[in-house]
Amino acid sequence: MRLTRRHFIKNSLLLGSSLLFPSFRAHAIQKKEDWLPAYEKLEKEGKLTQRVEQAYALFEHCELCPRRCGVNRKKGEKGFCRAPLKAVVFSAHPHFGEEMSLVGQHGSGTIFFSNCNLRCIFCQNWPISHEGKGEEIEDADVADLMLHLQKMGCHNINLVTPTHVMPNILNATQMALKKGLRIPLVYNTSGYERLEILKMLNGIVDIYMPDMKYMDPEQAAKYSAGASDYPDVTKRAIIEMHKQVGVLQIDGRGIALRGLMIRHLVMPNRVAGTEKFVRWVAQVLPKSTYVNIMAQYRVEYQAYEHPEISRGITVEEFMEAMEWAKKVGLTNLDPNSVATRDFYLKRQPP
Repeated sequence: MRLTRRHFIKNSLLLGSSLLFPSFRAHAIQKKEDWLPAYEKLEKEGKLTQRVEQAYALFEHCELCPRRCGVNRKKGEKGFCRAPLKAVVFSAHPHFGEEMSLVGQHGSGTIFFSNCNLRCIFCQNWPISHEGKGEEIEDADVADLMLHLQKMGCHNINLVTPTHVMPNILNATQMALKKGLRIPLVYNTSGYERLEILKMLNGIVDIYMPDMKYMDPEQAAKYSAGASDYPDVTKRAIIEMHKQVGVLQIDGRGIALRGLMIRHLVMPNRVAGTEKFVRWVAQVLPKSTYVNIMAQYRVEYQAYEHPEISRGITVEEFMEAMEWAKKVGLTNLDPNSVATRDFYLKRQPP
């Protein structure tokens, strides 16, 4: 009998192990009682206020991302991402479709920020990222959302598409910390990040979760609004992220506390350059680096206009990607997000 999605997820959460990929390995375990969020340590050192001030100063000549538009957002000017001065939030809720070490039993406290500096033509959240749907709110309101998610039992604050609102996030984090925020910050990004900005986040972010979308400049330019520098920029960014937080660390419950979690979405017809991606990870990072090779590509937005990406991936394409990763020696392959498990369940016989 075929399991229902709800039953499968429930059992998976209770077991806390890989049902489909038993070779998945967890990393260093920390005791939760010995752990403090990075931003709390920085506040105790008296440095967090200075970081917030430095970040807010960037709004006067915005170069938060590699687009480096240079607009004055304090005067209402908008650059490529079309973001205003205040953060625009589409939703905030416990998310149960993320990586299992983020989800746990109570969910990842996800805040979806509207607008985007990359704007991929196949984006699954295009009404949010391209059209900017959402509500413009004060930093104090973002802080309240963080605290509410923590009160609901979420294991972390998962900041989705944070790059263009980084100063707002830092300010909100400090506000929330003063009111009791004590769970990890997850910087859930496209990977298209400037090194100078990441260095400003050093000692604030607990978990970096970047995408590595493409390995080829031409593909990046074609599908992500001319961002031909995406592969080189993102490679440098990921190396810096690892330098700051290291490999993934979990507590005794299997919940992520600190570290790097890389996502790579397998695309049809090898568009994403998966073989080059896994080879690069194996060469420049520890082979124990957490890598989620994702199967949930689906045709969205303008992807229908490009025949090479106008279909979902096949089981063969996904298995090919996994074999490449194993061949180069990556040891922490965790395709155990709920969406990837669904991909397999839908293709299993009754």
